[in-house]
Amino acid sequence: MSLGSGIVDERRDEVRRLQARAHGMLPGVAGICMFMLVLTMINAFAALRGSFGEGRGKYGVLMLCTLLAAGVFGLLRLLRWGWALVLAGCVMLCAGNLFVFQRTHAAPFLVQGLFAMVFFLYLVRTEVRDRLR
Repeated sequence: MSLGSGIVDERRDEVRRLQARAHGMLPGVAGICMFMLVLTMINAFAALRGSFGEGRGKYGVLMLCTLLAAGVFGLLRLLRWGWALVLAGCVMLCAGNLFVFQRTHAAPFLVQGLFAMVFFLYLVRTEVRDRLR
């Protein structure tokens, strides 16, 4: 066996690994996208109704909802920028809910914050990142 055949075998194994890489969306990603889209719509309508105030809060929530909705549609197309926006949305949602829980001690905010953390941890998995373009 010569030195060149080892390099060829290594390249052949690398090509097989790349070909074996799965394509398509994982069911968890689709579920996270649906949940985040519903949550985004609820928060956008609440901001338009004035639940977050009339000043900076209203426009800040609308801006974040717009970015998150764009990210959800990008992630549904398995684009890397959509994944990054949804990932950032999960972190912000978790931090916001845990902050409100710390202030109010209302259990629903803790549950929502932990769900957002689980979504974040799911989206950073290697299997999810490998399927993005």
